[in-house]
Amino acid sequence: MHILFVVAHPEPNSFTGALLEKAKAVAAEAGASFEVSDLYAEKFDPVLGRGDFSTVWNPDYFSVQDEQAAAERSDAFSDDIGREQARVAKANLIVFLFPLWWGGPPAVVKGWFDRVMSYGFGYMDGARYERGLFRGRHAMLCIPTGGTADRFTDAGTYGSIERVLWPLKHCALAYIGLTQLDDFIAYATPRVDAAQRAAYLEAWGAHLRAGVDRARREAAPQPLVRGHVGVAPLAFEPHVTSA
Repeated sequence: MHILFVVAHPEPNSFTGALLEKAKAVAAEAGASFEVSDLYAEKFDPVLGRGDFSTVWNPDYFSVQDEQAAAERSDAFSDDIGREQARVAKANLIVFLFPLWWGGPPAVVKGWFDRVMSYGFGYMDGARYERGLFRGRHAMLCIPTGGTADRFTDAGTYGSIERVLWPLKHCALAYIGLTQLDDFIAYATPRVDAAQRAAYLEAWGAHLRAGVDRARREAAPQPLVRGHVGVAPLAFEPHVTSA
């Protein structure tokens, strides 16, 4: 059982950092191996561009899918993408830990998906959702919020937490085939006292233990065959527009 913790917070001593330390302890107690992708500490660049590849498929027009497909066939990704893809490929369970900012994860998390979950590695035509390349693997979100639980309800200021997280959960995690375990949400962490934060950490530990147990029981990862992009990306004429 191998876990990848993908964490995004610029301050190691934040509550997100405390949640990570608890998660590492729980993983060790459960006999699981783990790695940490600390996106801020490792200065992960969230901006996708030609620097992602050591090859050039089309020098005249930058089609992300075409360039990613070519890099997949030639093993031509940049070192940081290659590192992250290797970490992902080893994981039975991916746990994302980040604060909720502007109704979603920090931008570096979105950039991680843009660059790491590339065409041919994270998805391809005919390999999405229940046929996704990462079926048989699991994912979990661990999120501290600034807002109170009441604000994340259907009648609250922000709407339900399920609605807020839908784009990430449905259009990213489910999209690549990951089985999603229950989220852990620690509400209003800057507003509560030390006792409540300690209670959150204990609850998180129990939540993660249960998730690790389930992921271990259900683990059936599909082999990731690299370099064989069987279907070409969608083709279009970039200079032709329609009304």
